[in-house]
Amino acid sequence: MGRIKVLSDQVANQIAAGEVVERPASVVKELLENSLDAGSTRIRIEVEGGGRKLIRIADNGHGMGRDDALLAFERHATSKLRSSDDLLTIATLGFRGEALPSIASVARVQLETRAPDDEVGTVVEINGGNMLRVEDAGLPAGTTLSVRDLFFNTPARKKFMRSEQTELGHVAALVTHYALAHPQKHFELHSATQSLLVAPAVADAGERLFQILGRDAFEAMIPVAAEQDFARAGLPELPPWKRPEDYEAPEPGAMRITGFVSKPELQKLNRNSVYVFANGRLIRDRLILHALTEAYRNIIPPTSFPVVLLFLEMPPAEVDVNVHPAKTEVRFRQNAFVHDFVRDSVRTALMNARPAASFYQALHAAPTAGMSLTVDVSPLPGIDQPMMQPMDGLHVAQQSEMIEPGDVAPFDLRERVVPPSPGRLSFEGTMPVGYGDGSVAAAVAESEAEQPTLNNLASLRPLGQLRDSFILATNEEGLWIVDQHVAHERVLFEKILRERQVEAVQRQRLLMPVLVDLMPEQMVRFAEIAEELGRNGIEAEPFGPRTLAVKATPVGLQGKELELMLEEVLGSTEKTAQVENEELRRTRIAASIACHAAIKVNMPLEPSKMAWLLSELGKTAHPTSCPHGRPIALRYSMKDIQRAFQRI
Repeated sequence: MGRIKVLSDQVANQIAAGEVVERPASVVKELLENSLDAGSTRIRIEVEGGGRKLIRIADNGHGMGRDDALLAFERHATSKLRSSDDLLTIATLGFRGEALPSIASVARVQLETRAPDDEVGTVVEINGGNMLRVEDAGLPAGTTLSVRDLFFNTPARKKFMRSEQTELGHVAALVTHYALAHPQKHFELHSATQSLLVAPAVADAGERLFQILGRDAFEAMIPVAAEQDFARAGLPELPPWKRPEDYEAPEPGAMRITGFVSKPELQKLNRNSVYVFANGRLIRDRLILHALTEAYRNIIPPTSFPVVLLFLEMPPAEVDVNVHPAKTEVRFRQNAFVHDFVRDSVRTALMNARPAASFYQALHAAPTAGMSLTVDVSPLPGIDQPMMQPMDGLHVAQQSEMIEPGDVAPFDLRERVVPPSPGRLSFEGTMPVGYGDGSVAAAVAESEAEQPTLNNLASLRPLGQLRDSFILATNEEGLWIVDQHVAHERVLFEKILRERQVEAVQRQRLLMPVLVDLMPEQMVRFAEIAEELGRNGIEAEPFGPRTLAVKATPVGLQGKELELMLEEVLGSTEKTAQVENEELRRTRIAASIACHAAIKVNMPLEPSKMAWLLSELGKTAHPTSCPHGRPIALRYSMKDIQRAFQRI
């Protein structure tokens, strides 16, 4: 007998389940995407035991007839593809036809469905891949699919699941993300003990963001909206032998980006709060993550990350979603175009908004590792807290800091206080926000009207200095405190980049060359960036094996500051040098020159000098933060002052 045998359908389905069904959140994702593809406007998810005991998803979509209900559990049976050509233009969230048979092979599944035109519905029950019953029933239009006892016949897989609380956190995060992506649809998520999410349909993504995350999170976000036509190069076309007589070349189409990005003061220690949707599909794409990092470069510290909720819309032919079993990774046909468009759109939105940080926001602007775009899940009764915080169900969070002994709370026998969940329903007669009373839209409009910006910096009138380090100024908006060092640093940074682009950097010749001693690895690094240093006004050449002779420097940079700047620029790590491209090198050198040439703290300034600095700061493209991410100006608004003095 031969060694190679054809596997049975049951084994093949269980193998496929290993790729499709990673945890209960994976089941929710597949069924939720099917409900969205079915045109549902109301989706209700019920979860028990973190999804291990029960997952039930009910929708009001177009449903299925009896034959389709049976065929849906066959491998690679789908209503979303007809030929291989359709793979080039996938416009649905699901398309492989593996989800239902894979889930049914490792759980007890019951399907209840009825098409709107049918008089009766169909009930299909499957236990571990074996069909138990098929019968007619009186059902509402739509589909309800119940998944019980997940992995009951594969105990090895069941052992790898986390606690009920952790799995419930993954499900809550997933449903929240799709609720944010589809504001015109009604979403509900219920566990056995609480209502985690009730999100009625609203007009747009801004109202949904306010509805789910509240006023504080909404006020910390900046809207993004842009559109650009695709270039014709690279568009797919039918081969000549398949073209009909009336064939016309496809239109290039356009790429649109909408959504929200966080202000510079809202920062995270990891990428867990970056959510990007491509044609309604939640993705984790390195290209987009890199574009967002570039958009925030020199605005927030390089070790911090923003909070992002973006929606990309493009012709289906421009994105390939058939590259990952979980469908969370995609490939764009024109990578460079998509990357630059996302980077420039986000950067432009940040520069146009020019958000001003209030005192309260600045005091709480330290980067955190908490997840912001998720619904909090309170501990279930009788279940211990998980050892780790719930992570996003679609990726693994990276630990950014080690736990120190001082970070651990001392042993305490007092009763633990359970934090309230914002997803709980109130039974005191008050309706949740957004139940058709128009309060969400009104609150969103009020929040947008109160957003402080830095567009009126040129109107500031300096009053004096605080400890010769901070400029006190005022205008019609209130009282401002400006850090003179980082303000001048931002002015010089943009001036250096502007002059570097047109090769008009002002430099000063030194009467005697300045000799700077370097380490051997720093001399090697100098040979790599000597040309870029020259374009920024620093003329230097080796003077011996470990000495550098500097003959010219940019105006304003000399003496000890010149030596510190060179040590900083040449002291980059090997890892940084490997990933650094020409643009990163240019901005890094410009930021270092600006930092060391800028006005220092504890330096008295004349009123004319303070007025000049405020005027020049108002002309910069992004006066919110210095190139290293520190805030420049803080505002104490008139409303804050009046409220403090009990005038309002």
